[in-house]
Amino acid sequence: MSSPEPSKASPLRPLPALIFSSRWLQLPLYLGLIAAQGVYVFHFLVELLHLIEAAFGSQTALQALVTSIGYKTTAPITTLNETVIMLVVLALIDVVMISNLLIMVIVGGYETFVSRMDLEGHRDQPEWLSHVNASVLKVKLATAIIGISSIHLLKTFINADNYTDRVLIAQTVIHITFLLSAIAIAYTDRLMSAPAAEHH
Repeated sequence: MSSPEPSKASPLRPLPALIFSSRWLQLPLYLGLIAAQGVYVFHFLVELLHLIEAAFGSQTALQALVTSIGYKTTAPITTLNETVIMLVVLALIDVVMISNLLIMVIVGGYETFVSRMDLEGHRDQPEWLSHVNASVLKVKLATAIIGISSIHLLKTFINADNYTDRVLIAQTVIHITFLLSAIAIAYTDRLMSAPAAEHH
């Protein structure tokens, strides 16, 4: 005997349909994050241009870099030194990591909470997007925040002469808090997913 064909899903009643459609209110938020990422790209290109110009001896570009990274020293900076290069490169890496975080929030959040993007089979589909859900996205975001915090902490340690001991200790404690929070989130997610795996 052939199994009966599944009946088509009945349309939602007006109130549930309205509530379900409210997910589209998040669309302007994701579009706003895309605009914010455009600002980050512009900032990255400006800093990169200043770095290249400073490497060729531009004093104006060098002073712009020193001001942007907050580097201070008693001796005047007239040439591009290793510390300034390192701080600028770390600042560029910081922009890239924040941009990656924005992509995860925009793409993963839209896919999870708004609407499917139908990227299955697309050659540029992110590997992590094929199994993304709210829990996976939460762990990935926590990991990305730890990476960004690590870059900020490294920048602070390199430029430690311009910070007080209180600031150094506070940033270290904050970074450790982020790390412990990410571990707790991952462990909680593992505990919650274990019962579901046992039922299958």
